[in-house]
Amino acid sequence: MEESRMIYSYHNVFRGFAARLSPEEVKAMEKIRGFISARAQKVVPLHTTHSPNFLGLNQNMGFWKDSNYGKGVIIGMLDSGIIPDHPSFSDEGMPPPPAKWKGRCEFNFTACNNKLIGARKFTIGNGTPLDESGHGTHTASTAAGNFVRGANLFGNANGTAVGIAPLAHLAIYKVCIDRCSESDILAAMDAAIDDGVDVLSLSLGGPARNFFDENIAVGAFSAIEKGIFVSASAGNNGPSLGTMLNGAPWLLTVGASTIDRKIRATAVLGNNEKLDGESAFQPMDFAPTQLSLIYPGSTASNPFCTQATLANIDVRGKIVLCETGGIGRIAKGRAVRSAGGAAMILMNQEPGGYSISAEAHVLPTVHISYADGLKVKAYMNSTTTSTASISFKGTIIGDDRAPTVAYFSNRGPNPPSPGILKPDIIGPGVNILAAWNVSVENISTKSTFNMISGTSMSCPHLSGIAALLKSAHPDWSPAVIKSAIMTSADLMNLGNNLIEDETLQPANVFATGSGHVNPSKATDPGLVYDIQPEDYIPYLCGLNYTNQQVEIIANRAVNCSEISSIPEAQLNYPSISVFLGSTNQTYLRTVTNVGEANSVYTVQIDPPPGIDLGVEPNTLQFSALNQKVTYNVTFSRSASARSKSIVQGFFTWTSAKYSVRSPIVVFIQ
Repeated sequence: MEESRMIYSYHNVFRGFAARLSPEEVKAMEKIRGFISARAQKVVPLHTTHSPNFLGLNQNMGFWKDSNYGKGVIIGMLDSGIIPDHPSFSDEGMPPPPAKWKGRCEFNFTACNNKLIGARKFTIGNGTPLDESGHGTHTASTAAGNFVRGANLFGNANGTAVGIAPLAHLAIYKVCIDRCSESDILAAMDAAIDDGVDVLSLSLGGPARNFFDENIAVGAFSAIEKGIFVSASAGNNGPSLGTMLNGAPWLLTVGASTIDRKIRATAVLGNNEKLDGESAFQPMDFAPTQLSLIYPGSTASNPFCTQATLANIDVRGKIVLCETGGIGRIAKGRAVRSAGGAAMILMNQEPGGYSISAEAHVLPTVHISYADGLKVKAYMNSTTTSTASISFKGTIIGDDRAPTVAYFSNRGPNPPSPGILKPDIIGPGVNILAAWNVSVENISTKSTFNMISGTSMSCPHLSGIAALLKSAHPDWSPAVIKSAIMTSADLMNLGNNLIEDETLQPANVFATGSGHVNPSKATDPGLVYDIQPEDYIPYLCGLNYTNQQVEIIANRAVNCSEISSIPEAQLNYPSISVFLGSTNQTYLRTVTNVGEANSVYTVQIDPPPGIDLGVEPNTLQFSALNQKVTYNVTFSRSASARSKSIVQGFFTWTSAKYSVRSPIVVFIQ
């Protein structure tokens, strides 16, 4: 029987279809009256217990209690599916789904319940929502997993695993196996809008493109028009500038940062120098005796410890120094183990800096920083008989440098729209323990967990926080929820110093966006910047998109010549990004009072170097809730301004109770 050529028909994300067509058929279709556009499908990658406590969410108190743990909110996860019988998806203590829920469960066995209320598959050629990679199970349990006592990995990070919104419902849309096709992603978003989700979480995305050519952005626009909050991962190609993905202003774009938990392992060199690192695999039976230390990179063509590079090197019984890159970190360990190596010291290359991971390695391993890796190499060069051992010290909580920005977290500027500062926010995305599809410890249990890193992990943290805010404030629009998250964010780490990046230097706004999420402050932000869906149309016209290109996003007729288009910085965004030449520039912002009815805010300005920043009026007075007040922000160059430089600063509206901060970035031309 011939396979159907029509794959999907869309009616929410846009009016159209996905079909298998030859190039000749597409050319013929272009001549038909009413044709708008056609494009070839693209395929995009996935972006891959203590974190609720690190975020200040504590059981039976504070914001977690006040938000009802996300009760009544439905989070739609677009990912690789789910393992439904994992204890993280138990519905113990869960109410039934809201009456508005229209989704369905496509498992061929009884799997859904009051926690997992829907599961659908959109991956062509795979007939089940079951998760084969673990990624979707991990992200779903991070966003809204139920309480699971005794969760750990090899005995480490032991405690109660729980998602950020443990009373929220989960709706699973399987759109990925190894990769994720755009037609599936759009079909899932189309269905999720019909099904009645409140939040969409997408830990995936492809290369940055104009928003009309970026299907996640197109689908998300239709979602926010229906009041659905959409969060998406920033991507894992950092730390280079301009790597940002999922940068549409109607999305919350999430970067990744560390938490204050370390799974400590220490390399002890033959000269007794001790270098602290991490590893989730901590064998109790690995003796701390000194073994021969070898570095294949000194003789092989590359230092990455692949099976090929180790083939002609005798590593039997030795500790092998390997560098990150080339292949996966755990795959390097497999290569070392199969070559007979006893253990591995894994060092970062320079871009990785001090960002290290605790992972389920297959042999005794310690992952160390680039700087410490150079110390290992210097020691090896100082002696003809280099040795080392590894000691394992378990779980340590209390790193006062946390949070730091992960090296892999994508950075701004935002290529399709550099006048919108991205990422919007950073959240926990390094060494996150959450549910997994199989036991990485090879033990027989359904309570399987794994510790992985990526902006894929930070995104569901923010999706869960959005669900908490939606539960606490059901009348808040997606833009208001986003504003509350951004303007209340933290700039300081636990040691009360500025948040750092992978170099342990203060991170810039292209790494942090507005800062690190603070859920308890986000629920009571004082002032918010609201944006209605129709407000994005003048912004899109201002990007010099054609009418047809804007129509692809807006899903309706648009004539930009009849619309007063605006520059990017004029969109009522909680941050400001401007290109400044010799002419002064003024932009408007409108804030809505959601704090105290009678309140007065004064502005505090931390101007970017070389920029004179004026805010008028410098005092905002409110006499009622939901009252709106507009102010102007004027940028001008000072005598000290350096051409062709990028500078950053902040301004903050402060009242007796609230502090509402906006980051600024200025491209001086």
